[in-house]
Amino acid sequence: MSDNCLFCRIAQHQIPAHIIHEDDQILAFLDIQPVRPGHVLVIPKQHYAYFEDMPAAVGNRILALGQQLARAMKALYQVERVGFVFTGIHVAHAHAHLIPMHHPQDVTSTQYIAQQDLQFVMPPQCPPDQLADTAAQLRQALAP
Repeated sequence: MSDNCLFCRIAQHQIPAHIIHEDDQILAFLDIQPVRPGHVLVIPKQHYAYFEDMPAAVGNRILALGQQLARAMKALYQVERVGFVFTGIHVAHAHAHLIPMHHPQDVTSTQYIAQQDLQFVMPPQCPPDQLADTAAQLRQALAP
């Protein structure tokens, strides 16, 4: 645990949070700046600056809870999809966001753009040979 990490302090109950789930390894609570109502953060209680630093077992617990929460959110918010993404942009403590998706851009946080009537276009499609090269590089990086 880190004394100056916001999420460590939440995990230690030094800072109040709207807790959705807690066990010995993970904590789920509402984001105070939600993209949509029901936006939940899931964190490991132990401090890991990056999600790839977490033990796989902790990541698996976060994913399993995310699946449970997603099923509940679909019923509660009447949405077809729930976004699940690990970020780390604002707080250097591994955390996953679960966002009930009412709009395809909900996980891109368009709510933070002041001008609301922007036109978005699909990004250009990557050429198949570049995709094949990237996939090969990633497979090689994952090989033991």
